[in-house]
Amino acid sequence: MGRMTLTCDFCGRQAEEADTLAWTTSVENKRLKRYCVTCSREHLRAMEGKLDAEFW
Repeated sequence: MGRMTLTCDFCGRQAEEADTLAWTTSVENKRLKRYCVTCSREHLRAMEGKLDAEFW
């Protein structure tokens, strides 16, 4: 099996799937989105307010 690389849907950072356990996931407009730890921390209040990423 090959390794899977995931990309942060906000900043574009890439990481191996095993290194993304602390990343945040959300569903926006019926699409699964992933956010790296840095973006998750920076935009925590907007995420908790359930704002779509386009409004951050």
